[in-house]
Amino acid sequence: MGLKVGGMVGKSPALDEVFTVLAKVAPTDSTVLVTGESGTGKELLVRALHTNSLRAEQPFVPINCGAIPKELLESELFGHEKGAFTHAIRSRPGRFELADGGTIFLDEIGEMDLSLQVKILRVLQEKEFERVGGTSAKKVDVRIVAATNRDLEEEVRTGKFREDLYYRLNVIPLHLPPLRERGQDITLLAKTFIKRFSEKKGRSMLALDPQAEKLLKAYSWPGNVRELENFMERMSILCDNETIQPEDLPRKILTEVGALECRVVAKEEQSAQGFTWPTISDLSDHGGGLKEFLEEIEDNLLREAMHMADGVKNQAAEILGIKRTTLIEKLKKKQLDL
Repeated sequence: MGLKVGGMVGKSPALDEVFTVLAKVAPTDSTVLVTGESGTGKELLVRALHTNSLRAEQPFVPINCGAIPKELLESELFGHEKGAFTHAIRSRPGRFELADGGTIFLDEIGEMDLSLQVKILRVLQEKEFERVGGTSAKKVDVRIVAATNRDLEEEVRTGKFREDLYYRLNVIPLHLPPLRERGQDITLLAKTFIKRFSEKKGRSMLALDPQAEKLLKAYSWPGNVRELENFMERMSILCDNETIQPEDLPRKILTEVGALECRVVAKEEQSAQGFTWPTISDLSDHGGGLKEFLEEIEDNLLREAMHMADGVKNQAAEILGIKRTTLIEKLKKKQLDL
């Protein structure tokens, strides 16, 4: 029987590598740590891990550790006894008890308070825990899968995450690549989302103009699959024609991709005839004043540097020859979502 990947769509080599590891680790009970940027689909991957496991018929219980206040998270995870705190009028099981026999998914585990990390470590090591206000240990049989978009090794180095817990969680590391590294999947995902939203909105199937498709593939998608999905839903509502044209794309995409295309042309011209300074003619063609012209040049250079550095601000600052703090200030001031 083939691998069941649920709502995950893609045929790129980068995603194939993920599926290869998934197929090997799913039937085991090993602890898995899923990493990847926000919006890459980490929960879908974890659900696929559970679906293909020997625990597939048992509960799958997710909990977002970053969405629940730390003072409430312990009770959510481990439950509480009656009278454990104000408003605890009855005993209540936590997520670990609800997941008994199945899989518990600790999303955004990098946000978890250090004091709670100790208790997660105990569950991993001893397979037991205590409810808040409880006096006896409860045994539990769960597979723990965690996910984060943080660099946990760096968090360990700075003392924000326990080293012993990191190594307990990182038995099987599973990294979900960003959308920009999944080239051919961008078109496949875009058409999948177009079909879904066109049907949902009760409109005829939208088509994707070849030039628009080319622009989508060239864009870096900092919000990953979630950003692409949201964009396609917007198109299904706002696009007046039956085909998504380049002019339908938001300025954010056109500006970034235009900057990349200009860089290619500029490099070709530079190799042929050397560097050419902007002229008054360029300023006139731009249609604005000197301030706006210079700001757009700076915006494009910032975008290009961040793209070249894969979003790593230290590297981007080195490329531009400025301090990291200066780069951060400029990005914040200009509200550039990079």
